[in-house]
Amino acid sequence: MAESNLAADLDILDALIADAMRAGASAADAILVRGVSGSASVRLGALEEIERSEGSDLGLRVLIGKRQAIVSTSDRKPETLALLVQRAIDMARIAPEDPYCGLADQDELASAEIADLDLSDDRELSPEALQELAATAEDAARAIDGVTNSEGGSAGCSHTSIALAASNGFRGSYRSSSFSVSAVVLAGDESGMERDYEYTSAHHFADLEDAATIGKRAGTRTVARLGARKVKSAAFPVVFDPRVSNSLVGHLAGAVSGRAVARGTSFLKDRMGEAVFAQGINIIDDPRRIRGLRSKPFDGEGIETRELEIIRDGVLASWVMDTAAARQLGLHTTGHASRGTSAPPSPGTTNLYMAAGELTPEQLIGEIDSGFYVTELIGMGVDGITGDYSRGATGFWIDNGEKTYPVSEVTIAGNLKDMFLNMTPASDLEFRYGTNAPTLRIDGMMVAGS
Repeated sequence: MAESNLAADLDILDALIADAMRAGASAADAILVRGVSGSASVRLGALEEIERSEGSDLGLRVLIGKRQAIVSTSDRKPETLALLVQRAIDMARIAPEDPYCGLADQDELASAEIADLDLSDDRELSPEALQELAATAEDAARAIDGVTNSEGGSAGCSHTSIALAASNGFRGSYRSSSFSVSAVVLAGDESGMERDYEYTSAHHFADLEDAATIGKRAGTRTVARLGARKVKSAAFPVVFDPRVSNSLVGHLAGAVSGRAVARGTSFLKDRMGEAVFAQGINIIDDPRRIRGLRSKPFDGEGIETRELEIIRDGVLASWVMDTAAARQLGLHTTGHASRGTSAPPSPGTTNLYMAAGELTPEQLIGEIDSGFYVTELIGMGVDGITGDYSRGATGFWIDNGEKTYPVSEVTIAGNLKDMFLNMTPASDLEFRYGTNAPTLRIDGMMVAGS
């Protein structure tokens, strides 16, 4: 996707916004997303699927006073865009008033110089190259002794461009790419079968983990789960592997969303400036991380993104806000508006992470006489209003400071307010996902087994 295409996309949006203003809008913005993607999957050594898609989606938001409407289309013919404008105007005229909607103020907008966060790799992978990556991952997984079946290996790549313009004067665009490899295999037989996976993703192909390493890890993890036992119900320390510890940081993201706070639907709504995590814990959102999986130079309202400390030394330091949530709360946006083509902006995190602690994972586990090491979570039993937490889990039992036998059919439960205060992070933070956390230990959770 050449830079000239991005300039042309911005011209399309400028014309659309001008048409909306002539038709009666008091303000308008528009977004155009283009994408090209390809993928391949193999199973048991045979090609199962090859896909390629190209497409674009355009969204227009118009405001008439404090009423707004959003319409979208994938058709950019002039007659379609003319109809799009008229439909948006008609919808906005009958929409209910929203006292907090509106475009960002001009003094909040990102500068004309859009930061380069190195999110785009022009490398193209042919269908054959994608198939080879998928096969390499699956072959490595199936080569692990004890693996008996496979759900397949897969590989994918995509290239995306995003252009955003608004009647307040903002114009900006950027490109990004994505590459991924994964494998899912099974071990055992009808009397006892286990499944596990591994994957890697990155903006740049060079940053991907080796496909054979991904497959080997998937196979090793699957076999390690064979012979899983149940455990008795009691309160124990629970340790979360980095594959699942990030979900706890994700629950925090929902609780600090300005929209949830403004509506009173967050269990942290009255806790600003208070200690909600153990002392020493820091949680940060960094939308400007170079090559970060969710990095972006400006948010969905054209506001320049910036690093945000959400938890500072255990204390709740900031909500995550777009302009509408900020207006409702009497605050300023943090530049965290997320945006699609068919809905108005809403608050959302980007590269959210918990900073590493001082203890190694081995030290964190070594202090536990009896406990549970979680490698997979099941279900979504989390109440964002009360903080109550209950999820199915599998993993390994900790005995005398070491991981021992596999455990399944377990439920872990607590309340996020207590869990956050009793959380200890290890030193093994890696940036592998959109939301990241090191190994985490939480003391005193309920573990329900047999």
